[in-house]
Amino acid sequence: QVQLVESGGGLVQAGGSLRLSCVASGNIASIDSMRWYRRQVLKQSRELVASITDGGSTSYADSVKGRFTISRDNSKNTVYLQMNRLEPEDTAVYYCNADKIIIGSTRQPWYNTWGQGTQVTVSS
Repeated sequence: QVQLVESGGGLVQAGGSLRLSCVASGNIASIDSMRWYRRQVLKQSRELVASITDGGSTSYADSVKGRFTISRDNSKNTVYLQMNRLEPEDTAVYYCNADKIIIGSTRQPWYNTWGQGTQVTVSS
C-alpha cells in the first residue's frame, strides 16, 4: 500500500507564505515525477501548479512562476511546495501527485497516485 499525505495548508493573509509537504509512505524504492495540483472554488478540474522530476528538473504554471518553488527530498520520499507572496486567487485545495512509484519488495509500479488534499485559504 502506497499513500501520499499532504500537510501545511491553512489560512494566511495576502502577501504571506506557506510551505506544503507531501510524504509518500510505504515500501518505496523510487518515485518518478511528482506534482502539485490545485482545485479552486467553483472549478471542476484541477490545475497543474508545479512539477519536479526525479532528477530535480522543475516546471511551473505561469500564474505561480516567481512566487512558488517546488523541491523534493528523495531520501524522505517527500515533495515540498514553498508558496510566497500568496494572493487570494491562490485559494484552493492543493493535491500532491506521483506519476509512478516503484514498490521496493515487488518492483511493482503504482501509477497516478494522489493525496487527499490540503486546504489553502488566502484572505485579502
